Amino acid sequence: MCVVGPTACGKTKLGVLLAQRFHGEVVSADSMQIYRGMTIGTAAPTPEEMEGVPHHMIAVADPAENWSAARYAQAAIPLVEDILSRGKLPVLVGGTGLWIDAVVKGHGFAGGHAGGRIRRQLCERAAKEGIEPLREELKRVDPASAARLHPADEKRILRALEVYLETGKTITAHNAETASLPPRYDAVWIGLQFRDRAEMKALIDRRVDAMVDQGLLEEVRSLLQSGLPPSATALQAIGYKEFLAVAEGASSVAQAIEEVKLRSRQYAKRQLTWLRRNPAIHWIWWEKERDFARALQISTEILSDAGVF
Repeated sequence: MCVVGPTACGKTKLGVLLAQRFHGEVVSADSMQIYRGMTIGTAAPTPEEMEGVPHHMIAVADPAENWSAARYAQAAIPLVEDILSRGKLPVLVGGTGLWIDAVVKGHGFAGGHAGGRIRRQLCERAAKEGIEPLREELKRVDPASAARLHPADEKRILRALEVYLETGKTITAHNAETASLPPRYDAVWIGLQFRDRAEMKALIDRRVDAMVDQGLLEEVRSLLQSGLPPSATALQAIGYKEFLAVAEGASSVAQAIEEVKLRSRQYAKRQLTWLRRNPAIHWIWWEKERDFARALQISTEILSDAGVF
């Protein structure tokens, strides 16, 4: 099963409660919690918050690494299979919708080696020529992708070209081939969100304040002292990027706090936009307070109706 929702909505707590009730194990699906040494800024569950429930895919990567959804699925699917083989329930918990989809659908990703020679050449061209000539090239080989992508979406334009140049097949063709395939897993989806958006914003703000109190700036400094370059993808994450500026003397703590709060609220909106496209999600709406006993009961009824237990 999958427990999803925007940041700070209580996914970790509900995931633990469901794993306890249904003899499950949690598989984190958070694109930042995979990194070691990044506990505070990612709100990774502490041993106390795990309450004895096994958690997987947390602190498994070096912060210097750059993980994709494909790489995550390659690592997470064997864990899910192992949990199932032992007669237990895998509980995927996280807000990185693309990564959860990668596991549940399990269709694999279009070929091409992100970060390989072709990608480096494309990045060099983009730096010298700008993205527009590459977008024009994409229009010639994969007009559907070129029309779908925003003209300034350099990352995805380069990825689409990379796939074509390395495999001879467009990413559009790959997506069309996999769209009709059944998902790898028949998952039950539980989603959490606040009925009042103001309550979500207030909770996000409180979480950011708590991260700062727990030592987010010190965590950033520790990562830098370990040799992690400021340009590392992990340090571009919300919270880390802003406090990296503080560590470098380019911003104040007060400015960083306000920026993290703003960017976190914006990220929560993007998460909800992604998740709302999935009609399979059973939404549980929080009122002013998060009632986890009620959420557990509703989730139990949903799982029962789905024939999971």
